[in-house]
Amino acid sequence: MSNNTEITVVGRVATAPRRVRLENGTSVTNFRLASTARRFDQARQEWIDGETFWSDVECWNELGGNVARSLSKGDPVVVVGNLWTRSWESENGKGSTSQIKATAIGPNLARGWAEFSRPARSGAGSEQVDGEAGSGSVAAGDSASGDATDGLVRGRDYEDAPEALHQSDPHDLPMEPAHV
Repeated sequence: MSNNTEITVVGRVATAPRRVRLENGTSVTNFRLASTARRFDQARQEWIDGETFWSDVECWNELGGNVARSLSKGDPVVVVGNLWTRSWESENGKGSTSQIKATAIGPNLARGWAEFSRPARSGAGSEQVDGEAGSGSVAAGDSASGDATDGLVRGRDYEDAPEALHQSDPHDLPMEPAHV
């Protein structure tokens, strides 16, 4: 049994992610997260901002590299991780801040859309980008394991088979407005 405080926070990247390589060879990416509560005020017929929760987010190793490549200040995100409090003492007195050791981070798709790239697996035929083994990705339209259709790679991104759960036509799906 774990005593970790697991948390999911929906918010925005408040500072540009900063990646640091430590002396032991591991790397960490840090950024500040802001999450502001909102509620609809019936009397005023408008949305009202509440308090803002601030937290430092740390992302280790591969997650940190992906965050550094993918996120920018202002991006809407969903952060999952373990919450803890970092305390300190200085000549100005004692202080503390909340910190999240992230286990997963993704874009908040209620606020926009994203394109996902998966790193190529190491082995025969894998690409290398920026001098890091296994950090390349298969570009849309490249045929890693089959024929490409509309930026998808058959056999990797989707399966078009009669045993699929159900067939859908994108033209039949209702359009939802994007929230800003």
